[in-house]
This record gives sequence, C-alpha cells and structure tokens, in this order.
Amino acid sequence: MAEPQKYHLRTNSDIYALNQVQRWFKQFTMVPKQIWMQCDLVLVEAFTNVVCHAHEKLPEDTPIDIEVTMFPEAMEIRIWDFGKPFDMQQEIERLTAEQRTSSEIADLPTGGRGLLISQKIADEIRYDRLLDQRNCFMMRKSFTKTSTNSV
Repeated sequence: MAEPQKYHLRTNSDIYALNQVQRWFKQFTMVPKQIWMQCDLVLVEAFTNVVCHAHEKLPEDTPIDIEVTMFPEAMEIRIWDFGKPFDMQQEIERLTAEQRTSSEIADLPTGGRGLLISQKIADEIRYDRLLDQRNCFMMRKSFTKTSTNSV
C-alpha cells in the first residue's frame, strides 16, 4: 500500500488569497474530475468561512494552514484557523431542521449553505478545537466507485 502524500499551504487571512489557494489546489487533478470539483467547492467554502467569520476580527496576517493528504483512493483536506470554536454538528442539525421547512437548499439564508453542501459532498467532516488554540476543519472524500455523496 502506498504511503499517503501530504501537501501544505499557508496563506494570510485575506479573501484575495483564495486565488492562491485555488491555483495550489489545481495540482490535485489526478483524482476524478467530479470528485476534484466537489473537493474544490468544499475548500472554497471552508476557506471563505475562515476569512469572513472565524478570522473576521483578527489581523490579515493571521495564518491559515491548509493540508491535503492524498491516499490511493481518497483525499483529505484540513484547514486550521485561530477563530472562536463552534459546534459544527449542532449547526448542521439546526440548518437541517431549517431545510426541512424549505423546499430547496437555495431557500435557506446564505449563512450555512456551504456547511450543508460540504456535509453532502464529503464522506466525513469534522471540526475540532486543538490544544494549540486552533480549530481544524477536516473533510474526507473517497474516489471509489461506492462513494455516493454528490451535489
């Protein structure tokens, strides 16, 4: 079994760094195109949330670390931030309850759509507070034919 390959990028907490993040992410096009596009969407959503919400009151030079780990049949994306932690599972449950009363995800308020989309795309998502006072968002997406999550 091949060793997982890890790739790392550090950016400032600046929405204009999103272009740099997406250029960097283009190196992972060895995965199936639909999977790559889904993972790119989650990356954009998560990075934007860090800049606009988690780091909203922090200096622009506050670092955001991004790591992609490539496995033979899966990709993991991790994003570390210095914002205040939140209970992602509780927020997903709240948004899911709101979605039940709406006919489409587009009817939800703009805040939270990305989280629901990320949950639908990913095989697994987590958001953990670490001992170093950072938060880590993690998503895992399989490339296998049995992977059924799609948007």
